Amino acid sequence: MAHKQQTVVVTGASAGIGRATARAFAARGARVALLARGRAGLDAAAAEVREAGGQALPLVTDMAEWEQVREAARRAEEEFGPVDVWVNNAFTSAFGKFTDLAPDEFLQTTRSTYIGYVHGTRAALDQMLPRDRGVIVQVGSALAYRGIPLQSAYCGAKHAIQGFTESLRCELLHDKSHVRVTIVQMPAVNTPQFSWLRTHLPQHAQPVPPIYQPEVAAGAVLHAADHPRRREYWVGTSTALTLMANAVVPGLLDRYLARTGFDSQQTDAFPPPGGEGNLYEPADGTKDYGAHGVFDEQAHAVAPQWWASRHGLGRVAVAAGVAAAVSYGVRRLTS
Repeated sequence: MAHKQQTVVVTGASAGIGRATARAFAARGARVALLARGRAGLDAAAAEVREAGGQALPLVTDMAEWEQVREAARRAEEEFGPVDVWVNNAFTSAFGKFTDLAPDEFLQTTRSTYIGYVHGTRAALDQMLPRDRGVIVQVGSALAYRGIPLQSAYCGAKHAIQGFTESLRCELLHDKSHVRVTIVQMPAVNTPQFSWLRTHLPQHAQPVPPIYQPEVAAGAVLHAADHPRRREYWVGTSTALTLMANAVVPGLLDRYLARTGFDSQQTDAFPPPGGEGNLYEPADGTKDYGAHGVFDEQAHAVAPQWWASRHGLGRVAVAAGVAAAVSYGVRRLTS
């Protein structure tokens, strides 16, 4: 019953993790406000929310623009009541070497991704703090801790979100607030982003395998929203291995990624996307792309590590695998 009465805001809800998350909350009967820039994607996502059993309020919103975000939060509360859960997920970016990115491309990525999370968090807190309740879930990434080549703008934004959220959490603890904020660090996910982000790559971009379906990520977001006392969740064995290896042997990981990170993020299985991408304008303004990208055949629908993590076994099991990962990296670098 509590779930059926929830009011949830999901940003970046027109595709990928955001869309799958909106559907998952709707399946519990929640009232879901969907925020994104693309009208076609939003309308399709809203239809899926209603079909799943929830109520939907699609709101065209550019998260980089504070007044739009504040107005969307006001509309959500006006239509559905006080917001119980706010999920920050919206982003955009550009693929390519740092020296190939125009300064404005880097700035726009930072505004849409990092500042978008700041705006969403502020709008949520403006409602939640006076009531002294509510949950904010930040959809993070393994790249919040470990930068990789060809994604300097995105990695920088995710690192910034991590630091910002840690600072905010300390302030909430100091104030003895009952508002909770938690982060879910995601692995590579099969979303449309790899076909519509701005790219300077010669081939089609791809997530670094292993790849997971967005429904895996959505399940983790729901769990985090229900159990927000834990400060952070890791999803996927690749996320856990990367973060732990980076803490132990970051220099080795630098060299490993320098050697493998360019080829592993490109594929010749699809033609490179044309156009300017969705950096400045939504790709799904007139066409709906759905939640999934083009990597369905490679993507995993389950993540055993996530089950272990929820039951307190994840990091113990992964710690045993770090030595194997380090040994593998050494072999690759010396072969």
